[in-house]
Amino acid sequence: MKAITLAEYGGPEQMAWEEVADPAPAAGEVVIDVVASAVNRADLLQVQGNYPVPPGASEILGLECSGRISALGEGVTSWKVGDEVCALLAGGGYAQKVAVPAQQLLPIPDGVSLADAGGLPEVACTVWSNVFMEGRLAAGETFLVQGGSSGIGTHAIQVATAFGARVAATAGHPDRLRFCRELGADIVIDYHDDVAEELKKATDGRGADVILDNMGAKGLANNLSALARDGRLMIIGMQGGVKAELNIGALLAKRGHISAMGLRGRPVEGPHSKADIVAGVREHVWPLFAAGTVRPVVFERYSMADAADAHRRLADGGVVGKLLLLNPDA
Repeated sequence: MKAITLAEYGGPEQMAWEEVADPAPAAGEVVIDVVASAVNRADLLQVQGNYPVPPGASEILGLECSGRISALGEGVTSWKVGDEVCALLAGGGYAQKVAVPAQQLLPIPDGVSLADAGGLPEVACTVWSNVFMEGRLAAGETFLVQGGSSGIGTHAIQVATAFGARVAATAGHPDRLRFCRELGADIVIDYHDDVAEELKKATDGRGADVILDNMGAKGLANNLSALARDGRLMIIGMQGGVKAELNIGALLAKRGHISAMGLRGRPVEGPHSKADIVAGVREHVWPLFAAGTVRPVVFERYSMADAADAHRRLADGGVVGKLLLLNPDA
């Protein structure tokens, strides 16, 4: 099979579409003939050498995919060869075939194409695990998503709206703010402004019950200011750095909760596992696609052989939703 390989860490120029060995399914795994994968910020970090591969995971890029099952490992009984699926991966998605634990598979949601489903598992599992499992967002609460026009953001806006939350979203351009509102955001804020101050104006001074943040250090102080009493700040990214001062007094005054949770390094099954998250997504989120309440947001499609160009496009900024990578031979 062919896959994207890295000559060394650096930039997209290190990526090449080359022949590699086919994967074989271990016990409890399946092999998927990949139709599509998608580019995530974590993939850019991995190319730079800043996102280590978990022990035992594929060194090939790609944290999600869609395709058809072509082989079953020992003990897999809930799926069959030929099933069309999408999957949450610890790596290996930028390839024509990938082996994945059966617990990380999802059926293709009703109303979604096989290719478009390749950009769903990572965003759906990230949002479900952070905003709902850990963040406990409830109907009637205010939810702020930083970077509302991103892949994570466009999905989070739709799902939070479907669950009855009042949604606020940030973006850096009027067109992207308008798109966030079209997806269901009640409040849109230019992130070049004082987000906390603008959110308080829109919520009678209360702020957000749950915040989903991709910036990390750079946004910490303002997120804390934007947090409502008993609010939950969920940090999922480090685009704004890794170190910042925390005003513990302000956090105590708000009875605030700060959580920073990754997805890739979680165990396959057991407490806090990928299996639990995937099961929650299948039960609670997938029906929203069938109902037409939530839809994939795809910005551009690239041949997987041109993954380096897709990485450059994401790094340039301005992408709304996901960039898909399509297997040229699927």
